[in-house]
Amino acid sequence: MRIVIQRVSQACVTINKQVKSSIGAGYLVLLGIGKDDTEEDVNWLVKKVIALRVFDDEMGVMNRSIMDVDGEILVVSQFTLMGSHKKGNRPSWIHAAPHEISIPLYNRFCAALSDALSKPVGTGEFGADMKVELLNDGPVTICMDTKNKE
Repeated sequence: MRIVIQRVSQACVTINKQVKSSIGAGYLVLLGIGKDDTEEDVNWLVKKVIALRVFDDEMGVMNRSIMDVDGEILVVSQFTLMGSHKKGNRPSWIHAAPHEISIPLYNRFCAALSDALSKPVGTGEFGADMKVELLNDGPVTICMDTKNKE
């Protein structure tokens, strides 16, 4: 699994000109799921996202987690994160999981984050043509890949 976390002041996802989800301060998480990803990858990423300290403390140092600031999270599926660009100029999606793997893992990731936060997370719609708007705060952008856990 690969994620891009963006610390935001606000974010929303729109589908067919209708706002599906919107959040205030917190994280916009773009989630890519690979064909060999598992529940173990979900659990590892949830722990990392919840514990990540990228919010300012009273001294202006990034030392607080999403839990510490009572932040919100919006998760958007993003299969293009799994693209390979090694050959030519057109990305290959051969590493992206098929729907029968990715949809349950996406739903599990969102549910696990919601449980950890003790509140619902915003979501997009898997496979939909989504318009994502955000106001990046910082900017702070962090990438994580469960295949690089060290």
